Amino acid sequence: MKTFFLVAGEPSGDALGAALMAGLKDILGPQVRFLGVGGPLMQAEGMRSLFPMEELSLMGLAEVLPKYPHLVRRKNQTADAAIEARPDALITIDSPDFGLRVAKRVKANSDIRTIHYVAPTVWAWRAGRARKMAAMIDQVLALFPFEPPYMEAEGMRCDFVGHPIATQAEPSDADISALREKLGLSADRSTLLVLPGSRKGEVGRLSPVFGEALTPVLAAHPKLQILVPAAPSVTELVQDEVKSWPGTPVVLDTRGMEKEAGLTAKRSAFALADFALAASGTVSLELAAAGTPMVIGYDMNWISREIIMRMIKVNSVNLVNIVTGSQTVPEFIGVNCKPDAIGASLTDLVSNPDQGAAQRSAMAEAMEKLGKGGTPPGRRAAQAVLDGL
Repeated sequence: MKTFFLVAGEPSGDALGAALMAGLKDILGPQVRFLGVGGPLMQAEGMRSLFPMEELSLMGLAEVLPKYPHLVRRKNQTADAAIEARPDALITIDSPDFGLRVAKRVKANSDIRTIHYVAPTVWAWRAGRARKMAAMIDQVLALFPFEPPYMEAEGMRCDFVGHPIATQAEPSDADISALREKLGLSADRSTLLVLPGSRKGEVGRLSPVFGEALTPVLAAHPKLQILVPAAPSVTELVQDEVKSWPGTPVVLDTRGMEKEAGLTAKRSAFALADFALAASGTVSLELAAAGTPMVIGYDMNWISREIIMRMIKVNSVNLVNIVTGSQTVPEFIGVNCKPDAIGASLTDLVSNPDQGAAQRSAMAEAMEKLGKGGTPPGRRAAQAVLDGL
């Protein structure tokens, strides 16, 4: 019997953890058990979470500071539970500010093998993190093919396992048609997807900007349909925010749906859209997987922005641009996240088919580099974990 203690702190980490758990079960059969902290997807694969994962889903210094004492208590609780369980490996997934602190306490008090899933973005900012990680992490599972050398240079084993978005299931034509009919969208009119984030802070900051940016786009293209897929945790907030937007936006509400139905609805929305305006993050890869041309905008609270923008060392935050080494996808980050600039760029994208074609070419290249057509990342990650043992 193999025992793995997994710790995830965000919905994206929950998805990675669930796929890893499924891969381990495929390889080991019933001879595996899971402990730790995870969300609904990991719990569906057989984990009983120590506490709700949502307690860890915070982003930005201003958001974290008031909850810091509670997070410290949860960190100690999680690490002590792992030490007591004596698993074959502790696997911390994304959320490095929490996960690596857990790993540090575990490593200081045991000889448990420690694995971190998702390499830190040392190629983008805070390069010294890889060296600090090496004191507490034995192995890293990387989503991007250019990351292993950064980890290996500091003495850690690092396996590129691929990005799960590159091999995710695609909606069928019937799924897309059913969603279009359900939402009252016309197949004869272009659809613009607007994604203002999955956290309350993001939605609060970006919704007014994105809503105002729609005005020039709709002035140039009055028949454009606006579709807003809302994360379940912020659906009510999104519904309130879009009331002031132009264009009578349609909100996709997946609350109450079964897990797979919700995912299918979201992917169908991405597939039926002709263009997108989105917050920066993993959503850009989801749009790339669907082949949906996009404009990216993002801003943080003032304190986080001032600190992070001084530390960042790349000229792009969009993952399609980073993976392909291009500047194909327009980005408006920090002080540049302004309605006029975003609106003008989005109008150009909708008006110019060549821009969309160039983006789709870059998206296809990015998906190939991230593992499309190969072994599913969850299975690759599981095999890498077992090989490391």
